Amino acid sequence: MSAPRLVFLGTPSVACPFLEALVAGGFEVAGVIAQPDRPVGRGMKVCCPPVKDSALAHKLPVLQPASGAELREAVAALKPDLGVVVAYGRLIKKEVLSLPPLGFINLHFSLLPKYRGAAPVQWALINGEKETGVTVFRLDEGMDTGPVAASVATPVGPDEDAPALFARLTELGRGLLVSAVRDIAAGRASFTPQSGEPSHAPKIRPSLSFLSPAMSASSAFDLFRGLACGPRARFVTPAGTAVQVLKASLRPLPPGAPAGAPGTVGPVEPGGGFFVRFTGGSLFLEKLKPEGRGPVGAADFLNGARLGPGDALIMPPPAGREGPHK
Repeated sequence: MSAPRLVFLGTPSVACPFLEALVAGGFEVAGVIAQPDRPVGRGMKVCCPPVKDSALAHKLPVLQPASGAELREAVAALKPDLGVVVAYGRLIKKEVLSLPPLGFINLHFSLLPKYRGAAPVQWALINGEKETGVTVFRLDEGMDTGPVAASVATPVGPDEDAPALFARLTELGRGLLVSAVRDIAAGRASFTPQSGEPSHAPKIRPSLSFLSPAMSASSAFDLFRGLACGPRARFVTPAGTAVQVLKASLRPLPPGAPAGAPGTVGPVEPGGGFFVRFTGGSLFLEKLKPEGRGPVGAADFLNGARLGPGDALIMPPPAGREGPHK
């Protein structure tokens, strides 16, 4: 097959660069399938998925099926040779997977079988992984369980957060996906069953975003890095205020700083940030967002909350709201 006719399935902004790569690579994209437009934000304004905007910019047909039956009809109508999926947001059933003669492939942001699921980048960071990568695999009816066509690994930087890691993996994945499509078209692709211990990366619930004084400093920082795309790591003050952490770093307390209990305020840099103690180390907080307010400098937040060195700052999460612990 010289040039397969493709259907691209994707929804959020992270999928857009992959659609762009396929178009730039000269492939025939018969159509793009995205999730339906949905209301978002406090005003519940109906917005279209970013992939839809990208497809329309290239004058590509866009379909937004709302059910499995509609998805089958949409794929059948486009008559693709190969389906390409990046962050579509819905499991695709067997009756749809069997429609293209070459099946469906998926670009996943992990080294499968590790971190199968909706949030592989976030969980890799939350768990302090030192290496991750991207994988192209053939879709089957399982959750990211199909055989692998290609993968590439990359180290995770010690201070790298979710937006930065997504950006790097996207650059790695664009070339990997284009190469995989070309190999499939040329009949030289080989698919190998996944091997190794699987792990899972379920959707991040806001209840998992809370920092706790019981955490180690590294665990707290990893949670902050992993949730930098949202819903953001947060903590609850003694006054009961939930506070999002917008900017933080893993830093030891300055020499001579007094000891204190985990969750208490350490030295303060006036006009800047402050240290907060955790087990085995501390975080330096620079920008925060209290519930119902805009972003504020961390030291200014302390002044407004009438808190200072030695005071308790981070309380145990409310019942049923627990951040991951390591």
